[in-house]
Order: sequence, then structure tokens, then C-alpha cells
Amino acid sequence: MTSAPPPPSPSSPSPSPTSPPHPLIDRARRLARELLAPRAQEVDRTEVPPGHLTAIRASGLLGVSAPVAYGGAGAPDTVAREVAEILAGACCSTWFVQTQHHTPVRLLARSDAPVRERLLRPLATGELVAGIAYAHVRAYPRVPVRATAVAEGWRFDGTVPWYTGWGLNDVMLLAGVAEGDAGPELVFAFTDARERPGLRASAPMRLAALTAARTVALELDGLLVEREAVLLRVPQAEFAAVDLARSANASPALFGIAYAALDLLDADARAAAEPLRERIDQVREQAYALAEADGPEPRIEERLALRVRAHDLMRAATTAAVVAGGGRAMSLDSPAQRLYREGMFLLIQAQTAPVRAAHLAHLGTDPR
Repeated sequence: MTSAPPPPSPSSPSPSPTSPPHPLIDRARRLARELLAPRAQEVDRTEVPPGHLTAIRASGLLGVSAPVAYGGAGAPDTVAREVAEILAGACCSTWFVQTQHHTPVRLLARSDAPVRERLLRPLATGELVAGIAYAHVRAYPRVPVRATAVAEGWRFDGTVPWYTGWGLNDVMLLAGVAEGDAGPELVFAFTDARERPGLRASAPMRLAALTAARTVALELDGLLVEREAVLLRVPQAEFAAVDLARSANASPALFGIAYAALDLLDADARAAAEPLRERIDQVREQAYALAEADGPEPRIEERLALRVRAHDLMRAATTAAVVAGGGRAMSLDSPAQRLYREGMFLLIQAQTAPVRAAHLAHLGTDPR
């Protein structure tokens, strides 16, 4: 088998002629074209280099949704989603590391906790990079990490099964379950992303995809976090309701991977796959419109149906890239097999029980 040609420049749906691209979208495309896509195969076999985060910081992309008053861009969600598509399609491992940063920024921007004034500006400007260590709270009533109020602030004990960006992030947003008087509540607090008494990281995990994202498990044994570092305390049931609607949305990364896969096709294969691109465009438009919808009902079933449909189309696009590539697609030099594996990872990224159930139910239906 011969080595595959270098990947083409990442693309996404063409912007409306009446709406010129936002400057951050132009910067994301340039970064993808000049740095991320050309090195994606190398990164996939090694790890995300610090220089990738430095370049993203310099482009202002870490502050895409952060308030202007704190040094961010204050861009609308439409821009943030397209930036995410571009980065994911160019180098999914890099996208996955930097995407952890945006949730803490958004939560800080909406908070009046004292930690906002300490961390929002350095995170908005990219002076500091944040990771997240709270996906495990979705496992409730299992409690992988417990938070306990103590005189010094809060004590965290347990295991964070997945933490991405170890060695690249400066701080993490950690969550644990506490037993409150009115029932279980979740405590979210910032702490340094480094080993010290009470916090130990595993060796980086070897994964079928995105090993490069530096994912580890964290063992917490009496990790103390000062009270002033707490961002949020929220009833577990309230968090679960909000998280259900958010996790039901189709991730922009799905579309980024799908478009990148279709861009690998030669002229003949691309013509044959044009109906697939049109279906991806349609589902993308529907999913993003629903993500923007504002109303009293979260429309969970619609969101889940579109997320599942987006997964179907992404799998079809990455499969088309492998089929069109033939034997070359089996080479580790081939972006087709990398995109196929990255698509597999996105099947379980941000997967909650309702997402899993909807996806399995869909897979069990008769395609006829």
C-alpha cells in the first residue's frame, strides 16, 4: 500500500453571501489549513503538542464565547459552532483538548461567585487553559467523586475516570456529589491541574482514537479546595435536567468530521456523494436551529433524533472516505482511517443514558 496524499484544506458549508465570515472563523480556517490539518496524522500517533494550544490562544479562539469586557470575543453561538467544526475536522484531538476550556468560561461568565473575578479574564484571553473533570456526575446515583464540606473548604475523594488535556491545562473544573439537607447537590470548583497531595494522575490512556488528547484518570484522596474556588453548587436533579437538553444536541464536531471526510474524495467519488453532503447540510441546519430555539419546552426527543441522524451521516461520510481510499485507507498515513476512528470516538463523547438509549433504539430499527 502506498502512502496517502496530504489531506485537503478543511471545509464547512459556504457562508451566506450576505453574511461575511466572522474574523474568528477566518482565523480558525487559516489555523486549520496551515497548522492543524498538515500535522494531524503525526499528532494522532503521538500527542497534542503545546504549540497547538499556543496557536489557538494567539488566534483568540479560546475566548470565542467569553465576554468582551474580560478580554474575550463575545461571539454568538453560531460562530462558536462553526469554529468547533473547523477545528474538529482539521485535528479532532486538538479540538477535543481545547473544547474542554469553553464550558468553564461560559459558566464563569454567568456566575457571580468570587472565583469569576480571579479566573474569567485569564481564561478568556487564553493566559490560562482550563479542563473539565465532571462528566462522572452524570453517573448518579453512582458517586465516583464525593465532595465533603470541611473547615478549609471542600474535600474531594474518589476517581475521575476521564480527564483530557493533562499536561496542557493549567486549571480544571472539578465536581463531586455532596449530601445536602435538601438532597444530593453537585459542587463545582476550580483547582490546579497538577499532581500534589490528594491528587494523582494515571499514565496517559491508550485509546482507539484520540490517544493524543492526553486523557488520564485522576485519583482523589482528600484533595482540599478552598471555599473561594467554588463556582457552583446546584441540586443534582436540577443539573441533570439542564444537562439532558444540552447533551441531546448534535455536536458541531460531528459535522466537522463528516465534511472533512467528504473533502478527501476525488472528483468522481465526490460527485457520487453529493446527495450525502446535501443531507448533512440539511441536518446541520435543523440541529443548529433547534439548539438556538428558545421556549418553555426543551424538545428533547427532537434533539435526540437529530443527534442520532447526524451520527448516521457522519458514519456514512467517513465510510465513504475509507471505501474511496481503498487499500490506502488502511495505512496509518491515511486521514481516512483517522477520521473513521475519530467518528467512532464521537459516538460516545458526551453520551448520557438517554442519548445511549435513543441511539441503540435507532440502531435496532428495521432500515427497510
